[in-house]
Amino acid sequence: MTIELQPPSEEILAAFEDIVGAPYALRDPKDLAPYLTEWRDRYQGKAAIVLKPGTTEEVAAILRYANEVRAAVVPQGGNTGLVGAQIPDESGSQIVLSLERLTQIRDVDLASNTMTVEAGLTLQAAQQRAQSVDRLFPLSLASEGSCQIGGVLSTNAGGLAVLAYGNARDLALGLEVVLADGRIWHGLKALRKDNTGYDLKNLFIGAEGTLGVITAAVLRLYPRPAEKITCLAGLRDLEAATDLLARIHDAAGPMLTAFEILPRIGLEFAIKHGNDLHDPLKTHHAWYALLEVSSPLAGDAVQKLVEAQLSEAIDTGLIEDAVVATSERQTHELWRLREVMSEVQKHEGGSIKHDVSVPIARVPEFIDRANDLVELMIPGARPVPFGHLGDGNIHYNVSQPVGMNKDVYLSNWEALNAAVHEIVLDLGGSISAEHGIGRMKRDLLPHAKGAVAIDLMKSIKAAFDPNGILNPGKLL
Repeated sequence: MTIELQPPSEEILAAFEDIVGAPYALRDPKDLAPYLTEWRDRYQGKAAIVLKPGTTEEVAAILRYANEVRAAVVPQGGNTGLVGAQIPDESGSQIVLSLERLTQIRDVDLASNTMTVEAGLTLQAAQQRAQSVDRLFPLSLASEGSCQIGGVLSTNAGGLAVLAYGNARDLALGLEVVLADGRIWHGLKALRKDNTGYDLKNLFIGAEGTLGVITAAVLRLYPRPAEKITCLAGLRDLEAATDLLARIHDAAGPMLTAFEILPRIGLEFAIKHGNDLHDPLKTHHAWYALLEVSSPLAGDAVQKLVEAQLSEAIDTGLIEDAVVATSERQTHELWRLREVMSEVQKHEGGSIKHDVSVPIARVPEFIDRANDLVELMIPGARPVPFGHLGDGNIHYNVSQPVGMNKDVYLSNWEALNAAVHEIVLDLGGSISAEHGIGRMKRDLLPHAKGAVAIDLMKSIKAAFDPNGILNPGKLL
């Protein structure tokens, strides 16, 4: 649903400013700039004003008035999104609603293993608060120092520990949400069981701010691991990676908390452009598996399990070599190789990106078919597929051919996306695994979801936001 608006009048902007106070109503172009583009510089927009409310009640007042005057509102968290959902359009008529001041930790309940936090709290701050009470909030992303809880819930972010703990959706028990007309839904329940009709919470999670604005959430906490082992294994091919995943999963069960794959070219990019990173293994390998096994029980059971599995896998030829981290520093260095994977590709020129998922057993087939397609469409382009093999979520990124003009290369973005997504759908996969739809994939969604699903989604949107003021032009 989209709406066409003229820039709000001076009177309307002054009324918005009165709600939050002049220091928190930004109108100077220099102050607006950080809110109008994302870190990859793929999406840029304009805004009439950026509002930074300090309470849920101020968010409610903003949306109530915006609904009355038919002003479009674009909710924004830490501005780390990758599909343009948090960026206003170029009309200059939209209002950016930044949740960055909503940073309170309202409650920590150790008996229930929950923590109630506001939407503007960074993911890292939530992790640190959990750690301070000897608990774990397991959601982990490369952008955790700047992404915010409201944003990760609005996009149903995944991250590194989905295999054991699930997506953001699985880590939230309750929400507080401001609706398009300014009403507040007080759904902050810390219940594991609540079988009272429609699950409203899960409508807002993953909706990218198109149905309401999340202002607070009740998050699940877990026991902190007492023992955690991280290792990197060198592999001859992707089939070996899926076999190793099955082997470790069978042996470790829910203690397997992460299983990532990295290609040799991605490791080389990380070593070349990352700070103080080096090759952990003595020889080069076509693929690498980065895995983590953890347990809340103290002792060395996890270490023995991992070492036994790796030793057997080497003896049978399943893996070619492996290294087990023996210190926090080594653990950090191994994970840094994975965490910088997207960032370092910027130094190799243009990168055309895909965030997709396919059944785990078909990941090797997907990457083989996609690689062949890339070579056919853009000879010399360099695929850098990596990501969460444990849940079938692959970030199929393609760096430009060496020496090719960046703008010329990036002009192939939509065509290559469409072709790769056809392979994904043919394999029974999804065109968006954890980054969302936003502006980037909005026009692809009807093809991927089907007419009935799109009709249902439009009906939900119309029911929650009949005037179409919330994040227009995104998702649908």
